[in-house]
Amino acid sequence: MSAAPGLQDPSLDVPSLDATLAEAFRLIAHGVADRRHPFHTPTLATLAADGAPAARTVVLRGFDAAARQLRIHTDQRAAKVAELAAEPRASLHLYDPGAAVQLRLAGVATLHGTDPVADAAWAASRDFSRMCYAIEPAPGTPCAAPPPAPLDAEAGRPNFCVILLRIDRLEWLHLAAGGHRRARFAWPEPGSLPGAPEAGWLVP
Repeated sequence: MSAAPGLQDPSLDVPSLDATLAEAFRLIAHGVADRRHPFHTPTLATLAADGAPAARTVVLRGFDAAARQLRIHTDQRAAKVAELAAEPRASLHLYDPGAAVQLRLAGVATLHGTDPVADAAWAASRDFSRMCYAIEPAPGTPCAAPPPAPLDAEAGRPNFCVILLRIDRLEWLHLAAGGHRRARFAWPEPGSLPGAPEAGWLVP
């Protein structure tokens, strides 16, 4: 399997770290825009109340590369909201089997339920998506049978929440017959945006 397009530096015959990070960001943006792309539905990992890791599939709704910020929508009543409120550090795992590329992201999440961030995200959502947040009772509640589908999309607004995840660390892994490539990028100061990250290659 050849390297991903644009990653090879002909003068060094090794991938460029700058190009690798740019490609990682390009793939994340592609995952937001294309619901059929594997990066559209990554796995979000948080710390549960009992101290165990908790992982679930989420949908990428937005990506601001300059701010290193991902946007995810969820229900205010979901367990991950309480988990992130208690411990905002989280990880995101993305894998594209066609390109044989894995990304592992780690950073700090902020929650937005009744502010302009949530208002803008809600306004841009389709009724089909809004219905998800109108379900009763709350997600995760034991029930004798699956509840009926909601009928009023606007009823879900009080339960709607936006998770913004700032990327502080990113690991890239490309699996290739000619040699796997693994790179790590870290922004050392929490919340820092200007400047390049610390970057280097890792043994795959």
